[in-house]
Amino acid sequence: MRIQHDVTAPPVGGGAQRVPAATTFEVLRRNRGALAGATLRVVGWGGLAGLLLTAVIFALGWPLFTHMRNERIRYHQLEDPYLHDLTGLVQVALWTLPLFLLLLGTGSAALQAACSRAVAAKPPGPSARLRPVLAVYVLRGLIVWPLPLLVAFVADRLTGLHIDTEDQVLERGSWPYTLVEVSPVPAVFVAVVLRLALTLAPAAAASGLGPRAALRCSWAVTWTRAGAVRVLALALPLAAAAAGVLRLAVQLALPLRPLVRNLLEQATGNFFAAYYAGILAPVAVGILVTAAVVLPVSCTAFAVLRGRSGDGGAVDAA
Repeated sequence: MRIQHDVTAPPVGGGAQRVPAATTFEVLRRNRGALAGATLRVVGWGGLAGLLLTAVIFALGWPLFTHMRNERIRYHQLEDPYLHDLTGLVQVALWTLPLFLLLLGTGSAALQAACSRAVAAKPPGPSARLRPVLAVYVLRGLIVWPLPLLVAFVADRLTGLHIDTEDQVLERGSWPYTLVEVSPVPAVFVAVVLRLALTLAPAAAASGLGPRAALRCSWAVTWTRAGAVRVLALALPLAAAAAGVLRLAVQLALPLRPLVRNLLEQATGNFFAAYYAGILAPVAVGILVTAAVVLPVSCTAFAVLRGRSGDGGAVDAA
């Protein structure tokens, strides 16, 4: 085990008494060119990679769309309504979700590294901290999300509508059934608390700590009265801003839905592939716009807060 000195950003523009919000916006103003360029590169390359990945997934799932189209034609000939089964598409989406999460994590890690360099007043350039920050995202996800996913899966297996009466383990209406049915709620609450406790870990990794030391640092800082208040005061408005920007951007991008659907249906002749591509188009635009607007602010703010949080994680066990 070796001791790694904590890397703390110097005060930006006038003393440690300034509130983090003022320091954050001063860093953004002073480094607007470098951070805007980094944001455009990350969002641009991330959007292109996401588009390519989506096209590959659509190509792999094309037999499902073809089957839906053929069944729709058959049911139309029989003059019966056709309700297509989404099970296959849901399975494809779940299997490919880790690829999109990896893409999102890589872009977030790159922006966090750039913003932390700006807070530390280092010259712009390639950062060697991308891998530790990305490792922090992976470790944090493994810590936060297995519990609610496992609890939700078990609750669905025991109480879901797909269970026949003869196969039911728990009697509907009984208190064990009710407890199992609502068990995902406290599991999600625990996941949210863990996520908030590890909020500063990417910024700590970008400032020089190893992945595990960064997680411990964020945990130690957040589980104090002052640290918890500061993290909540920063995380909640940023989460609300991200949700608001995402909602607004998706709503403004809704005209893309019929445009993409009509273009793809004319090009491929497959209504269902065009239909789902039209649904995804405004969502993809909303995610990219939200990332471009919110991520630089949030990464810089967390880097500033991490720089003022003191020690709490200087021991690197890596």
